[in-house]
Amino acid sequence: MAKSNLTVRVLTAVVFVPLLLALLFVGPAWGFYALVAAATAVGASELFAMTHPGDRVAQGIGVGLTLAVSLAVYFATRDARVLLAVFCAVPIVGVLLPLWRLGQIETAGLRIMANVAAPFYVGALFCTIALLRRDMGADGPRWVVMTLTFAWLADTGGYFAGRFLGKHKLYEKVSPKKTREGFYGSLAGATLGAVVASLWYLPSIPITHAVPLAIFAGALGQMGDLVESLLKRSTGIKDSGWIVPGHGGLLDRVDALLIVSPIVYLYAAFR
Repeated sequence: MAKSNLTVRVLTAVVFVPLLLALLFVGPAWGFYALVAAATAVGASELFAMTHPGDRVAQGIGVGLTLAVSLAVYFATRDARVLLAVFCAVPIVGVLLPLWRLGQIETAGLRIMANVAAPFYVGALFCTIALLRRDMGADGPRWVVMTLTFAWLADTGGYFAGRFLGKHKLYEKVSPKKTREGFYGSLAGATLGAVVASLWYLPSIPITHAVPLAIFAGALGQMGDLVESLLKRSTGIKDSGWIVPGHGGLLDRVDALLIVSPIVYLYAAFR
């Protein structure tokens, strides 16, 4: 079963990665944002399906709020009034929505907090990878590639280290399969991504910066993976969805990226 799953993962990467790179390096910045926005909508729908099961209306509103945050972060970064308006309107709608879509009283608190937090968690944080593509000039696509390697090589390093060396549980109550050895393998994978970036396609970031950034972002990215595991376990869901073959849902694939992307963007913007 594990071998079959790994095969599906590899085939998915073989199909998806060239398309992603072509869009990054050939297409316009807004084209890449369109892909990010579409992924944002899918990820938000998966999250709200977990927190608002059976309520398609509330799920749809949640996706709309998430896209509103994403659009504001991408297009209104130079107009603080628009950002402030969206950032105030989303929580207001979020806290009032359960009064209309009441559902079970016992889950109302979860749904209120999901309505308020999820649009920023998915919409704002994920948008930063599109900001990297747009705001870093000619090197923008390379910054995105480095960010992806921090998250995905960490995932790959963690997978193999955990599978072949894993003995000590990392956080069993949240994710029974994750091990400390897998965590260290994740950091090694992210570090490899930093070294390759600095020495090859993104020499503008010195290796003395790239490696600490990779370790910091990679470690917190693994915590982001645990957060999504906690969300799934708390709502009784095994996979957030089915859209990515071999990986479950889209959130299962980008949970670390939601943390890694803003860390890299903030570094790039303020360095």
